[in-house]
Amino acid sequence: MATIEEALELERLERDIFRGAYPKTQLPRTFGGQVAGQALVSAVRTVEPRFQVHSLHGYFLRPGNPEAPTVYMVDRIRDGRSFCTRRVTGVQDGDAIFTMSASFHIGDEGPSHQDEMADVAPPDGLPDAKTSMDPERLWAMREWEHWDIRPVPQEQVTRRPGVVSPQQVWFRYRHPLPDDPLFHVCTLAYMSDMTLLGSSKVTHPDEPTQNASLDHAMWFLRPFRTDDWLLYDQSSPSAGFGRALTGGKIFDRGGRLVAAVVQEGLIRTLRS
Repeated sequence: MATIEEALELERLERDIFRGAYPKTQLPRTFGGQVAGQALVSAVRTVEPRFQVHSLHGYFLRPGNPEAPTVYMVDRIRDGRSFCTRRVTGVQDGDAIFTMSASFHIGDEGPSHQDEMADVAPPDGLPDAKTSMDPERLWAMREWEHWDIRPVPQEQVTRRPGVVSPQQVWFRYRHPLPDDPLFHVCTLAYMSDMTLLGSSKVTHPDEPTQNASLDHAMWFLRPFRTDDWLLYDQSSPSAGFGRALTGGKIFDRGGRLVAAVVQEGLIRTLRS
């Protein structure tokens, strides 16, 4: 299947209009991470290199057609001395399927602190999902064959008081990637949509549901590489009325908190 470079590829049509690649896929609708990643790449291409993206907030409005390109239109909302803001709308066949705001910052000096990473089983001792996944779901690993994804078994997941639906996943890109930090940020935006909504199913593993991402927010906190191991420490603090709130902290293997994610998703009961 497509490499991350192919999945994030864009063609510039006009100064602030881009067309995304649509690699071959087995999915019935465009993967949300691909749309978010391409939207972020389009925003990055309209910003001076001295600015680094520090947050994004996106809404998935309609399912995307995986057999057609998405066109991204960028609005230059603000260009300041320290911050700049972009709004991106992804369009297919005249309809908006995704909208996103992204904020960029040049970086300043200030106090520093972070939460500690959980004491979790290291990735080296965990099986690669490519070889350990339920045969009925192996198609998913063929779709993302370039990613090494290693879920922590539920019996080994770190338990914290009051957290009802925890999930922990190690992941990394299998092949060396370019050194450009913004490429790694866009790659993480792509990857961040994967597995997160699954945390809402931890306490309901046998209940058949229809699932889809509704909105997605990310904060990029420290430099990282997506071709090194990252821990996605996830939970779902609430589910109800056909929706689930999920969140995740992403740590590098050294324990630095590099990103945070919050997502609400559809988790609708399937009725026979």
